This record gives sequence, structure tokens and C-alpha cells, in this order.
Amino acid sequence: MTKFTGFLFFLFISGAVFAQASASATVESRATIIDPIKIDKSVDLDFGNVISAYTPGTVILSPDGSRVAYGVLLSNSIPGNVAPAEAVVTHGNNNYSITLPQAFSLYHQENPNQVLVIDNFTVEPIVGDEIDVLRIGATLNLEANQPAGYYSNSEGFNVTVSYN
Repeated sequence: MTKFTGFLFFLFISGAVFAQASASATVESRATIIDPIKIDKSVDLDFGNVISAYTPGTVILSPDGSRVAYGVLLSNSIPGNVAPAEAVVTHGNNNYSITLPQAFSLYHQENPNQVLVIDNFTVEPIVGDEIDVLRIGATLNLEANQPAGYYSNSEGFNVTVSYN
């Protein structure tokens, strides 16, 4: 009987040692949903009228709408439609980044082999509380004796905004 009592005593002690083998806690969960970032084009990029020259040249259109020409001429009497591009960004109060293309091509409407390249894009945000207006300028590159005509690209270029 003493062996049996010893065995029961050993069982009770063993059970007490393993009684606290696990524990648990309650963890709460949360999520905050924010509105997606949104961008809408409001104005297309337009360099206006440019007078070709015997040498290559550039026209720099700033985000403020001013133009400067190097190697080509601009006419004050017939400037054409000059406008930096504009896009409206709805972002709440969240920070975001802006991605512009490296370069973009315009094609002569009658001879698509004649190309103008736009590069060196610049952007100037007009910051609001939850909505910003992006004004976008760039540099138009002309070859020597660039053929006269209307140059465009209906595909347009991408302006991408992403939350940081």
C-alpha cells in the first residue's frame, strides 16, 4: 500500500508541475481606411508657336507659363496657345511622390518621321489642404531646320502620383 500511496503522491506532484504549461491574452485589432490618391488632368502641355532656325534649339516652358528660347525664335505677336500642363491631385492630408517621364515624343501630323522630343520635365505643386494643383513644364528640343507644321502625340505622357 505504501507503494500505491507513493505512486499517487508522485502523480499529484507531477500534475501540479505541468498545470501552468500555457497562457493566453486577448489582442485587439484595428485598421484605418484612407481614400485612394487621385489625379485628374485639367490642362495639356502646350509650347505654343516656335519659329525654326538653321541651328538646333530648345524652348523651355516653366511651370509658371513663361517661355525661354535658345537657338530658335518666339514671336510675341503670334505666341499661339502657351500653357504648362496642370493636374489636380486629391490626397487627403497624406504625403505623396510625383513621377514624370524622362522624355516624350511629338510627331508631325503629316509626316510622322519628323519628331520633336520633350524632356527635362519640371513640376511646381500649388499646395492646398487635401487637394494640390501640379503645374508641369518641360524642354522642347528642335533640330536644325525643323519642318513647319503641327506636332502632337495623342497618347499623352503619364504623370504618376503615389503615397509615400
